[in-house]
Amino acid sequence: MTPTSQPRTHRHFRTLFISDVHLGSKAAQAEQLLAFLAVHDAEKIYLVGDIVDGWRLKRAWHWPQSHNDVVQAFLRKARKGTQIVYIPGNHDEFLRGFPGQHFGGIEVRLTDVHETADGRKLLVMHGDEFDVVVRNARLIAYLGDWAYDAAIAINLVFNRFRRRFGFGYWSFSSWAKLKVKNAVSFIGAFETLLAAEADRMGCEGVVCGHIHHPQIAERSGILYVNSGDWVESCSAIAERNDGTLELLTWTGTQMPVPQIVEKPVLEDARALEPARAA
Repeated sequence: MTPTSQPRTHRHFRTLFISDVHLGSKAAQAEQLLAFLAVHDAEKIYLVGDIVDGWRLKRAWHWPQSHNDVVQAFLRKARKGTQIVYIPGNHDEFLRGFPGQHFGGIEVRLTDVHETADGRKLLVMHGDEFDVVVRNARLIAYLGDWAYDAAIAINLVFNRFRRRFGFGYWSFSSWAKLKVKNAVSFIGAFETLLAAEADRMGCEGVVCGHIHHPQIAERSGILYVNSGDWVESCSAIAERNDGTLELLTWTGTQMPVPQIVEKPVLEDARALEPARAA
């Protein structure tokens, strides 16, 4: 879908789901998230893991003002009455030791069940629990994390040359990640496992993050929703007041582009791939 120029008007949703911001990483697009939060509010916001990147902060401290501003933006929303639930992921797993605790009005939960306005129950979890690499081979996961950092660095250099010759943005890291993970059917297995867990928990769907691949799809009759990330996709999931879910991609210069509104759930997952902003 091609973005269309629109004025920035304030939007209010019943619920917003945001994940994989990776504050503390040089790849985090904090300024884009700040712009998004400035024109979006919700009665409830789920932070679906990897908001803070503890892995990278352990290696080297990186915390510019924009990253602190993102934290303050969420705290301001909490003070103004937004219910904010923080579900830690593997990169911010240090918060998993504080279930039920509140930090500035933000509540930490390990998982949650969200009920939509139209009565559906959605299991909300980061998803790393069902990533066999993270769960069973932590060293491999750390090596993969370093490789992802290198791919992001390659992106920066590569896209400078593309812009010089009049070409738009192209994500080497996203391409490489999908090529490798498709080769081992990682994404499909991940989606299937999370859908099965939602079904086991008596839920009609699951909302997760972790793999940086935004999507709304159906898996074996279960709604699978991934909120994407704020490293490359700059995406979020929004629940409207009638319970429909919308996948948004923030372009940085325009209003977020609705990629798909589910209801009814579409069967062809290929039609749900989010468009990348040039």
